[in-house]
Amino acid sequence: MARVRHAAALAVLFGLLVALSGCGSQPGPSFDIVSGSENQPLEALVQEFCKERRATCKMTYQGSLDIGLGLRPGQDVKYDAVWPASGIWIAMFDSGRRVSALKSISQSPVVLGVRSSKAEALGWTKAPVAMADILAAVESGKLRFLMTSATQSNSGASAYIAMLSAALGSKAVITESNLSGASADLAARLLRGVERSSGSSGWLADLYLSSAEKGVVYDAMWNYEAVIKEANDKLRGAGRELLWAVYPSDGVSMADSPLGFVERGRGPEVKQFFDDLQAWLLSSAGQARIAATGRRVPADRAAPAKPEPDWNFDPQRLVTAVPMPESEVIRKALVLYQEALRRPSLSVLCLDFSGSMKGDGESALQRAMEFLLTPERAAEVLVQWSPRDRIIVLPFNGQVINAWEGTGQPADQMKILEGVRTMHADGGTDMYACATEGLRRMQALAGMQDYLPAIFVLTDGRSDGDPEAFVNGLSAGERAVPIFGITFGDADRGQLDAIAKASGGRVFDGTKDLTGAFRSARGYN
Repeated sequence: MARVRHAAALAVLFGLLVALSGCGSQPGPSFDIVSGSENQPLEALVQEFCKERRATCKMTYQGSLDIGLGLRPGQDVKYDAVWPASGIWIAMFDSGRRVSALKSISQSPVVLGVRSSKAEALGWTKAPVAMADILAAVESGKLRFLMTSATQSNSGASAYIAMLSAALGSKAVITESNLSGASADLAARLLRGVERSSGSSGWLADLYLSSAEKGVVYDAMWNYEAVIKEANDKLRGAGRELLWAVYPSDGVSMADSPLGFVERGRGPEVKQFFDDLQAWLLSSAGQARIAATGRRVPADRAAPAKPEPDWNFDPQRLVTAVPMPESEVIRKALVLYQEALRRPSLSVLCLDFSGSMKGDGESALQRAMEFLLTPERAAEVLVQWSPRDRIIVLPFNGQVINAWEGTGQPADQMKILEGVRTMHADGGTDMYACATEGLRRMQALAGMQDYLPAIFVLTDGRSDGDPEAFVNGLSAGERAVPIFGITFGDADRGQLDAIAKASGGRVFDGTKDLTGAFRSARGYN
């Protein structure tokens, strides 16, 4: 109790000092932070500090891979600080050492949140759970789970690394020599349990919550301990079933949430502002606020959040942390995931070749497809297809005007790309006709249950047809296939939002960077 009063007093004192220091002074700088989506609950804390300093702060949320890619040599950095979920993404991509003053703000293990009744039925509420138990549940058909893409999001990469480590023993380090074999086999078998993927940890949690509201109940979700807590707070408020936190006894990966400064020549006052912000977040007062969200902080800085036994949450629980491999080993592990181990995808790409796409739109669309269907280019950002993937490309205007199908084999990709290059824009627009044809072709595919299905609709204008009528006409099985929209030009986002929301998809903004939007969308399939 004394510690809490001490922290509160420090918070008041800090606020007074900041306020006094700002009296009569010039406004603070503008300051941009790029962050992982899991840090959204902490933005209010950052903005409070910025307001006291009369500074204008902006937090932009990106996937871990996007944050890492932005730090590569030659990239035009447009932010002053990076705040990813884990330092591994900086270590892998920041070869020019742009990031300095990197310090961990909090920690959170990546755990498996299992619907409480499912966890009880599996016997997981009364005894420790190992990866072998999770595997047995997956292979018996008793468990499916949500998990972000290991190549796009840190929570997915963390869960994947823990899967690889489980076959080696908790103290063994993953190396190039032991990456394949038993480790790869165990991970591949576990990954067959993935029911939905995404490129964002925060979006994945939102998907679980929004689906629960509609009566679609998933078994489980790999995510940060703190994000599971946030989800459970909302589930409890809505009177819905909580997620039971499973901490695999073989070991879990820890996210260290480091905040680092990016030098881009804006002067010493910007660096000083960063130093002060980082110091505030690491102060006893700042850490107390952060700990209250369920994130872990050192015990000498702040008291942890209270345990919640009804869903197995205890931020003071000692967990076995798996050793992190070297950066180059992690990179090879991610390539192995993307090309061989992940559950294969079944992707329908509906491409708008209506008359309004003539000129720049047609060229931009073909360039984006060249990126997606050129293995060497896609591999640079870890969105390459695997030979087991299935690809269906349907160009459309007022109707579906052509179709190409193939696997992720390079030769099949080239044939599809050659077909897309022959297309020319003309006619009206009916994206619903294309989505309907895509669903028909999916249902006709043998072994569809082995794939992660998704439809991607790129359009630049208002479509004929009605989204409500389209959604109402879907069967229960068709409704389970997520539809993702990619906007171009003056697309009517409202129509895309309607079908994305109804199917558990989302919309990506391709108005400024169509290729980048396609790449981001690939992380959800």
